[in-house]
Amino acid sequence: MSQTFESFGLDPSILEAIQNMGFTSPSSIQQQAIPLILQGCDLVALSQTGSGKTAACAIPVCHRVQIQRPAIQALVVVPTRELALQYAQEVQKIGRKKGIKAFAICGGESASLQLSKLRHGVHVLVATPGRLIDFIYSRSIDLSQVEILVLDEADQMLGMGFYEDLEFIMGCLIHPHQTLLFSATMPETIGRLATKHMRQPQELNLLKESRSPGNISHQFLYCPQHLRDQELAQLLQTLEVKQAIVFCHSRFQVEKVCQSLKKETSVQGVDFLHAGLQQNVRSMITKKFRSGKIQVLVATDVVARGLDFSSLSHVFIYQLPRDPESYLHRSGRTGRYDKSGVVISLVTERELPLLKPILHHLQQEPTWLGTPPPLAHNKPKAKPKRPHI
Repeated sequence: MSQTFESFGLDPSILEAIQNMGFTSPSSIQQQAIPLILQGCDLVALSQTGSGKTAACAIPVCHRVQIQRPAIQALVVVPTRELALQYAQEVQKIGRKKGIKAFAICGGESASLQLSKLRHGVHVLVATPGRLIDFIYSRSIDLSQVEILVLDEADQMLGMGFYEDLEFIMGCLIHPHQTLLFSATMPETIGRLATKHMRQPQELNLLKESRSPGNISHQFLYCPQHLRDQELAQLLQTLEVKQAIVFCHSRFQVEKVCQSLKKETSVQGVDFLHAGLQQNVRSMITKKFRSGKIQVLVATDVVARGLDFSSLSHVFIYQLPRDPESYLHRSGRTGRYDKSGVVISLVTERELPLLKPILHHLQQEPTWLGTPPPLAHNKPKAKPKRPHI
């Protein structure tokens, strides 16, 4: 039996806010996670990217915050600056009518300004591990009234080498509290954290339902390596692309492809994003992309996890990643909230062996645009012409 947001018994101000945000009915992860969080259970939740994990956590957290207490009651730890800012904005939208104050602290920003904001009272604090630990060491932050600790995109944080940092942060909260861990995969290190720091956590695993949402079309274009830029430019010229991200492996590749697209296409608004840019530049580019001023963003995996771009119609994968999970996270930037999306990967002869495990995860045969590879291993369904998508 499907649930409604009203059935959770949420604060009327929260219900009004999420209705204004366009939420009509809870997704699978929201249906299952929200009641458990409201009950105070520790939770390990595994769900594919784009499934609504942020709201599944932020909605019950905002419901439980007591605005008359000007103290940090919920602490959310995330891997990147961009995700921290987005998460804080989402909490602010959901909790605005109730009067909830949310704030993000991360590296690359003025620590003194962040501390000043904290002194004025914050109910929900979103933080990256490094800056949070700096504040803990300097005794500049009071976490004694935190009732809910959230680790979001936990597998990415662990993959980035934050295991000891997360151990330290979780160990600092010595008073009783609820711990919520959200992830898109389940590495062994997550199990270790849960065993050591969580109280009989409930487990939700929605990864078994589908490896990739059915509203995302996965397509592949076989091409020689030296023609990859040309093929990408042609796709952007001929397809009906509302807004797109082009994923590349390296900073050098990102900048090279961006320059090529500016030169070879008539697309209005092409820019690039990677971790080597200063934080103020990264924030500006992200904001411009969200507002639609940038149509095509060429990026590394800095935008592959968690970030929500609702107008994204296409994802182009310039070079296949070596692990299927990276492919799934990149493709998950489109097709969010049940909207349709298209993922097109450029595949060279050298990359054909990488395609098999990706297709295994997708549980489907490859759909080729144009001529399939002569020795394709997966009995492809060939399409003689590139369709209008």
